[in-house]
Amino acid sequence: MAQAPIQNRAFYEEDAAREALEAVRWPDGPSCPHCGNLDREKIAKGQGKVHRPGLYYCAACNGQFTVTVGTVMERSKIPLSKWLFAMHLMGASKKGMSALQLSRMLGVTYKTAWFLCHRIREAMTPDQRGPIGGANKVVESDETYIGGKAKNRAFAKKEPKKHAVLALVDRDGNSYSFHIANVKADTLRETINKAVDSKSHLMTDELLSYGSVGKQFAGHSTVNHSADEYVRLGGFAHINTAECRFSLMKRAVFGTHHSISEAHLSRYLAEWDFKFNTRKMNDGERATLIAKGLEGKRLTYRPTDGNHQSRSVH
Repeated sequence: MAQAPIQNRAFYEEDAAREALEAVRWPDGPSCPHCGNLDREKIAKGQGKVHRPGLYYCAACNGQFTVTVGTVMERSKIPLSKWLFAMHLMGASKKGMSALQLSRMLGVTYKTAWFLCHRIREAMTPDQRGPIGGANKVVESDETYIGGKAKNRAFAKKEPKKHAVLALVDRDGNSYSFHIANVKADTLRETINKAVDSKSHLMTDELLSYGSVGKQFAGHSTVNHSADEYVRLGGFAHINTAECRFSLMKRAVFGTHHSISEAHLSRYLAEWDFKFNTRKMNDGERATLIAKGLEGKRLTYRPTDGNHQSRSVH
């Protein structure tokens, strides 16, 4: 998966795609997703024309499985080669890729591309965000609003709704963003306390809501943007890293997605977090990490009754 797109057989050959996914998911050999069996002597690969490629049997639970079982690709009719190509394209597109563009490149319908995008974003979503920071570390916090402007309306009578987004950035580590109801102190405190280590030094702007929040951390410094103050204390006090995150987010909105619904905003935030946190990886490494994130998750139109993690899309 680390090859260039045109040279990678996994992007247009099903057998190569399946083998690439198996190598990522099962580097030490297949394991049963039903019972967790790791004993290779109790796992047999289906042979002959009567068995579909990549089918395995587990003697421990008498179950059968393929590499897609227990992932967001389970029961998908989309070819595995298109899955892998979509992972590469979404991971390599710095400002995102629209479902319309993906549908044209993969040769699938818009509905298929849209659902495919959200499944891949689910693979990009970490099981837990934080805590980031720690002793002698600085975490920047900033907030912004994503949504259209009233002055840009052509015919719509209703003013577009603005959605508040909070970004937290460990200057020496990862960054996570959250869709929040508002920027009141109680709302910020609840989100920040869960995502940031209390031993951190919190860095914010002059928003009054941060006053009480900052008292819960080892240190709290601010910069006053309303007074044209952006850096002080010899370059220590600033939130430029968090503002950079918002700049990248808004370039993705303005240049690629144009309009993002409130219901799915958190998925786009997860994608932008993933790309920022993997910015030092190459495209192949990023695509491999996405493939690993597919495991243990399900994203369906309605909840399933299985044991896998399931989230419905409406």
